[in-house]
Amino acid sequence: MCEKTSSSRPRAMISRSALAAASTAAVAAGGRVADLRRDAWGHGVLAVAHAVVAAGAASVRVDYATEAEALALEGIDAVTDGDADIDPFLLYGLPDPDGTLRTRPVMRLVGRVLSTKPLAAGDAVSYGYTHRATRDTTAALVTGGYAQGIVRALGNAAHVEIEGVQRPIIGRVAMDVCVIDLQGSDAAATGADVTYFGGRGPAGPSLARWGAVTGLTIAELVTVAGSHAERGWEA
Repeated sequence: MCEKTSSSRPRAMISRSALAAASTAAVAAGGRVADLRRDAWGHGVLAVAHAVVAAGAASVRVDYATEAEALALEGIDAVTDGDADIDPFLLYGLPDPDGTLRTRPVMRLVGRVLSTKPLAAGDAVSYGYTHRATRDTTAALVTGGYAQGIVRALGNAAHVEIEGVQRPIIGRVAMDVCVIDLQGSDAAATGADVTYFGGRGPAGPSLARWGAVTGLTIAELVTVAGSHAERGWEA
């Protein structure tokens, strides 16, 4: 399958309802200061600040004085030092290392299907041909690559969610795209959503698997992916 790049980046879809519920749960669990460094772990500092303060947080911690000054204009107390003691995994709906989700994920990282192509048994995909089809199948080329935080180690080692079903990433992850084995299902429609992690379906806790495969922390993975995606909003 040809690996052509796309100008369309993955989308970091932030759920308004999940953010409100997670903020309430995180504040109720204890603490007064929320960690909003690195643009609220890639989720967007302004929206998260409003949500967590509305839930009862006393303050938020940010990286820069300019961010603190901007939040002050919104009536939000922000600091650039000291400890943040509100549980960020509750606040952002992130899985524990074993995959347990204690609150619903706030971010859903979504790519889209660019094209599909039949693969015959023995056909290889992606650079270096690290994967060959073991049977006839259909593969999808989807947006999202290592330039957007889909770490190269995830090739042949992780799954995405398409139409509610998990499908494996096959071959090496390229800069802006990767290849998904649809595993004999009907070809996904061009433009269909591909969920890398988050949401209400089976990809919800996928960051735990990403952490195990890559050796990176869940905090690092969600921050990088969220910072390199186009941010959008959903219910």
